[in-house]
Amino acid sequence: MQKQQSYKQDAGKLYLVPTPIGNLEDMTVRCVKMLAEADVIASEDTRNTQKLLNHFDITTPQKSLHEHNYKERVPQLIALMQSGQTIAQCSDAGMPSISDPGHELVKACIAEGIAVIALPGPTAGLTALIASGLSPQPHLFYGFLPRKKKEQVAVLTELAAQQSTMIFYESPYRIGNTIDVIKEVFGDRQAVICRELTKIHEEYLRGTLSELSAYLSEQSLKGECCLLVEGADEPVQAVYEGSYLEQVEALIADGLSSKEAIKEVAKRNQVKKQVVYNDYHAIDSAD
Repeated sequence: MQKQQSYKQDAGKLYLVPTPIGNLEDMTVRCVKMLAEADVIASEDTRNTQKLLNHFDITTPQKSLHEHNYKERVPQLIALMQSGQTIAQCSDAGMPSISDPGHELVKACIAEGIAVIALPGPTAGLTALIASGLSPQPHLFYGFLPRKKKEQVAVLTELAAQQSTMIFYESPYRIGNTIDVIKEVFGDRQAVICRELTKIHEEYLRGTLSELSAYLSEQSLKGECCLLVEGADEPVQAVYEGSYLEQVEALIADGLSSKEAIKEVAKRNQVKKQVVYNDYHAIDSAD
């Protein structure tokens, strides 16, 4: 067990500072103050953060911290905090660590006994959720799904029986295909697309997955998107169309090997692999 009293340590500290997801007026007074008072700002993209700093006349120096350099950068930042310096960490938009860099630095600070202090502020997922019209409690934040369809299917199969409203992030260029895969695994459900949060072109698209899919087949979207999908009505295993043979063949068409497909169909239908294997290979179980 580790006990941390955030403000009762004289040593250096890590402040996690959320930044606006679109509208600069969402920057809190405390967040501005923290960025100005920190010794160093650890930024996902120093060029992007510099625009924010310029807007608020903040001159604190920056060090980059992103997925490509965290292995060498985290020890450097830990050393600075151990020497007594205060680090403010921020991503390009929203909360650090939420589909953005930051988690590795947090874990390293905790391991070294350095205080980690999170400041409240903008986060796209919850902002979209409370205006979506879908049930806000319980909810499950997932973030970005894998890009490959077979990996999406595997993840979504695990989520299909969730009764929580699910929150996904997605590129406007992939959201149509993603919705089609979700409908394939979940069946048709109510869903909401929110794009351009807090900006002048903020927009909510509400309807069934089928309706959203039809709309996106004719309209393209711009801006980062939040996709919210209602949870299952009952905590039951998802129902899949077709025989075991047809389900296996569908997964093979998506890129899985026959062995992987048989395993997945057995798992999703809660039956033994041998049952699916026999069906796929037309083996009479009585033989």
